[in-house]
Amino acid sequence: MDRFYVGSEVGKLRKVLLHRPQLSLKHLTPGNCESLLFDDVLRIEKAGEEHDAFQKVLTDNGVQVYLLTQMLAETLSMSNAKKWILDRQINNFRFGETLAMEVRSYLESLDNLTLAKHLSGGLTLAEMGATSKSMTLGRMTETDFLIEPIPNHLFTRDTSCWIYGGVSMNPMAKDARKRETVHLRAIYKFHPMFKNSEFITYMGDEDLNYDNATIEGGDVLVLGRGNVLIGMSERTTPQGVEQLSRALLKTGQAKKVIALELPKARSCMHLDTVFTHMDIDCFTYYPDIMRADTDCWELTMNDHEQVEANRVKDGFTNAIARALDVPELRLIPTGGDAFEAEREQWNDANNVLTIEPGVVVTYERNVNTIRNMEEAGIKVLTIPGEELGRGRGGARCMSCPILRDDI
Repeated sequence: MDRFYVGSEVGKLRKVLLHRPQLSLKHLTPGNCESLLFDDVLRIEKAGEEHDAFQKVLTDNGVQVYLLTQMLAETLSMSNAKKWILDRQINNFRFGETLAMEVRSYLESLDNLTLAKHLSGGLTLAEMGATSKSMTLGRMTETDFLIEPIPNHLFTRDTSCWIYGGVSMNPMAKDARKRETVHLRAIYKFHPMFKNSEFITYMGDEDLNYDNATIEGGDVLVLGRGNVLIGMSERTTPQGVEQLSRALLKTGQAKKVIALELPKARSCMHLDTVFTHMDIDCFTYYPDIMRADTDCWELTMNDHEQVEANRVKDGFTNAIARALDVPELRLIPTGGDAFEAEREQWNDANNVLTIEPGVVVTYERNVNTIRNMEEAGIKVLTIPGEELGRGRGGARCMSCPILRDDI
């Protein structure tokens, strides 16, 4: 039986889920990229090459890589799983009855790998060649999407996050990303690798409207030793933090959750764009955002099984140091002068993926921050990111650990 467990941010990384984008990038244009939550269009082939280089660095360092499209295709090979997925994406309310029937029939006719590619990459009217006498269809042009592309599937960190012995299938904040959760729910529910394994589901695996309780994995750091750090950001709400915290504390998988208040800004969309864990006592951080006066709460469960939130009075760094049982934290700032630091933060200098204590993967372009890390004794493995980086996500954003050691 396969084991799935993430005990920290810095313990040895053993298994990870990635997504190599292609069709979704082909469908990305200057006219639609903003609605699809991208700042720019990417060179498809170059982005793919850079993602291959990322995969190679991981496999060369003993990490087993699983690719989302392949996992989704293998899930779709089971008829009950295919029905479950399509039931949640194709319906009369979305398309109208006539067109829904034709879209469903077309998708069911595809081989599983092609279907998986279209579910994540999108499907246009021209690609399907719809002919039904539908009023909805009659008002569409050939380049209109029947299935919207999901380019943000690239950032597998956000859609689900493994925390100790369980997983949260996250209710996403933006409509453009909500279908991602359907795919991850299906993989964890039906794929043979997960189906027969034992793990806890914290939240998100129900057909519910989670209303204001949204959470994304880029805001969740598994500190280790029974502690979790969560940022309340542009995408993660206090309601989402409370919902996840209740499940973590009630199941005993965590003993304490530390919650941080972040600005609701695109430049620090998630906590891991300004603060990530590199060694047991060492973090990289962006000083303009992660200030000493950052509001911080500690969430624990009382004897009545109620989550209590108590404001931390001596600063978030002391709260984290206590959780990790270290005297104090080593904080490595974004490198360069004010202009260089702001530019490198925007290009994900602080969004590193730690693959074992003191060894991180990051974009090679962030030279000043890399210098700071190396001077602090961190081993830095670099990957190209001239295209991938334009999606506004680094090595941590692009990876969902599914097996990682404790500290």
